[in-house]
Amino acid sequence: MNTLRQAVEEYLNLRRSLGFKLHDAGKALPDFVTFMEQHRAPYITQTLALAWAQQPFDVQPAHWARRLSFVREFARHRSATDSRTQIPAQALLPFQPKRARPYLYSDDEIRNLLRAALQMPCRYERSALRPWTFYCLLGLLSVSGMRLGEARNLELQDVDLTTGVLTIRGAKFGKSRLVPLHDSTRKVLADYIVRRNRHWATRPVSSYLFVSNRGNRLDGAEVHRTFYALSRQVGLRGVSDHHGPRLHDMRHAFATNTLVHWYQSKQDPARCLPILSAYLGHVHVADTQWYLTGSPELMREAMRRLEQRWENRP
Repeated sequence: MNTLRQAVEEYLNLRRSLGFKLHDAGKALPDFVTFMEQHRAPYITQTLALAWAQQPFDVQPAHWARRLSFVREFARHRSATDSRTQIPAQALLPFQPKRARPYLYSDDEIRNLLRAALQMPCRYERSALRPWTFYCLLGLLSVSGMRLGEARNLELQDVDLTTGVLTIRGAKFGKSRLVPLHDSTRKVLADYIVRRNRHWATRPVSSYLFVSNRGNRLDGAEVHRTFYALSRQVGLRGVSDHHGPRLHDMRHAFATNTLVHWYQSKQDPARCLPILSAYLGHVHVADTQWYLTGSPELMREAMRRLEQRWENRP
């Protein structure tokens, strides 16, 4: 029988081959094995799993629950080859994460963000492209429903300006998909690529569509810092606010606006929902159904549709 360390490596390799990225679990489980080795434990016990999960002592219970969930999933896998394995009970360290309340941007708020992006100051010549990079990135997120990571991972080869299609590669669970673009979005992207190529004509640059001042793929932390600064500038956040509208809310707004449009154009949102789910890259339609909540306009359209059906009843 192989050791726990070998079993963890096999488990991680198997799940990654199925498309799971396992960034956090990939770091946590080897640490758990080290903990087990220090206790000279050849198989998983609930007591040791719980003791490891509750480290460190000065973090939120949600962190403990997540650590234990990594072990629980691995223990289920391990129990198939080692009957001594104890799977931590589901009731241990219970925690139900709360989804952040989405913010539904108005068209004017998006325009203000984009205008502020274009007006960002450029101290040095190497940062001359930065306003156009963020103008294009934020605009693309608002009209495509893409995840930020998907937009950051776009390479020039993924942008087909002739057909107006983006190729999203290796998204969640390793799946790829095509995202069609409106002609106006295609023109903005084309203009940005011309500016990008001109800016980097004499210097080395990565193949990513959105790049930093150094020519590398745009850093996620930099994107969020810039977005927070712009959102404070246009009044979406207070100067000292630690919470407020998020970049991911653009994805929620896109989905909600799509559903409202379907209601207003007399289409059946329930039948069209799988289309939206595939477009957004959701694995389950249930993930898309969450977008049915949180929008007063969407609720009004749903109620109007329901009232019309009642009025038309014989």
